[in-house]
Amino acid sequence: MDRATLAAAIDQTLLKPTVGYQGGSAWIDASAGAGFAALCVSPFLVALASQRLAGTATAVCSVVGFPLGYANTESKAEEAAHLVALGCDEVDMVLNIAALLEGDDRFVRDDIAAVVRTVAQASDEAIVKVILETGYLEAEAIERACALAVDAGAHFVKTSTGFGPRGASLDDVRIMRAAVGPDVGVKAAGGIRDLETALEMLEAGASRLGTSSGLEILDALEARG
Repeated sequence: MDRATLAAAIDQTLLKPTVGYQGGSAWIDASAGAGFAALCVSPFLVALASQRLAGTATAVCSVVGFPLGYANTESKAEEAAHLVALGCDEVDMVLNIAALLEGDDRFVRDDIAAVVRTVAQASDEAIVKVILETGYLEAEAIERACALAVDAGAHFVKTSTGFGPRGASLDDVRIMRAAVGPDVGVKAAGGIRDLETALEMLEAGASRLGTSSGLEILDALEARG
């Protein structure tokens, strides 16, 4: 795998609660030319990222219902619409974990579908990724969450927020890929900090990686030769 191919599979991520406009601006400038699939930033940095990434192939990504997933459906949909209006191309939403664990599949599906529908109304090209927070889930619940996300029209399923009990595992990714099939994306995120882990996640079936270490991972690939 070459640098450009790997970069195109990475969502370079900045979701730290301590980073403001100055730090965010420097980070966006450092990451903008690397060829990443997206820069995933906190909601209040979306407008800035959209301005800085204009004319590039790198998408602007942000988060909805983050990181706990228990915001009201209407709030999630409104937040998603606002982010798209600010220039967001990709929305990573957290599903309602409590509803999933209690078996309220209809609520979970409708919650996701409301965000998917709102994003589609705001943009013909914007996509929705659904964060499952797999650290809370057994295999059966991961499979069920994937099925509900696909049924609701989501474009990707994603492992973790990075703020939950653990990050992505290879087993999570394998279960998710088997559950969604070849036509829906799988994003592995949480704890991916080195080249070996990144490549293992892709081999397990991830089509996208969420990491705050994208530049370091790309440098490690080049250094390997």
